Amino acid sequence: MKTKSILITAIIIITLIGLNSSVFTVQEKDQVIITQFGKPVGEAITTPGMHFKVPLIQDANYFEKRVMEWNGDPNQVPTKDKKFIFVDTYARWQIIDPLQFFKRLTNERGAQSRIDDILDGDTRDFIANNDIEEAVRTSNRIPESSDTDIIGDSLEKINVGRDSIQNMILKSANIQTKELGIKILDFRFKRINYVQEVQNQVYERMKSERFRIADKFRSEGQGEASRINGEKERELKKIQSLAFRDAEMIKGKADATAASIYAEAYNTSNQSRNFYGFLKSMETFEKTFDGKTSIFISTDSELYKYLKSMD
Repeated sequence: MKTKSILITAIIIITLIGLNSSVFTVQEKDQVIITQFGKPVGEAITTPGMHFKVPLIQDANYFEKRVMEWNGDPNQVPTKDKKFIFVDTYARWQIIDPLQFFKRLTNERGAQSRIDDILDGDTRDFIANNDIEEAVRTSNRIPESSDTDIIGDSLEKINVGRDSIQNMILKSANIQTKELGIKILDFRFKRINYVQEVQNQVYERMKSERFRIADKFRSEGQGEASRINGEKERELKKIQSLAFRDAEMIKGKADATAASIYAEAYNTSNQSRNFYGFLKSMETFEKTFDGKTSIFISTDSELYKYLKSMD
């Protein structure tokens, strides 16, 4: 009786273990491949919920259904024009055929390694087939600045561009990953940086362009200054000429008025004429003599007559 009880208990335990190992759950983020003795059986299970398998014989292999990330290692890559740049990349990928993925790559670690080889190789190939400007710039747009004519002339025209290179790498990679059961959804250059030698060349070129722009502005400033100075000189001479003309006209009118007054005074009477002569003599004395002047004149001189009359 005791032996029978132990046997029943053992059967129940084995049954429970078997039921537990035969049931597995598939979540929304999962897709499952059932293997029997290491070989896949049937199609992939992608429907969420509870599913069954043969216990102890079959195993459930889980794979991600969600989008996964890939980050490349920064590499020093030569361009077509023999310049070296550091290229850092990233991508997003997804398992689209779990059965093919399991057959070719087994797990996600193997997939990451294979993607490394594909994307790093394509990146190196496409960068090497284009000049450095193609990898750095995306378009031939003209910079929006006051010195557009100078900067625009210094920019090399591109025919491919950074976005096109990224798209070409993505297309080439998907051709190679199609048979692996995965798809590269997106590929981008995270960062592109010049090596030190190229950085120095770029900085020198930037300095040269800045000097050209400065010389252009300096030349324009000097030309504008010369124009302003010329206008100033013309305006000044015009003002001086008008002022001199007005001054001469005023002096002429004043001289005419004075002469008219003198003439009228001289012709009015004998007394007026004498007074006029006296004034003119005084003006002559004022202009001719100072306090230290000594003169010798005759008693018959008109000047002596006026000086005698002042005693």
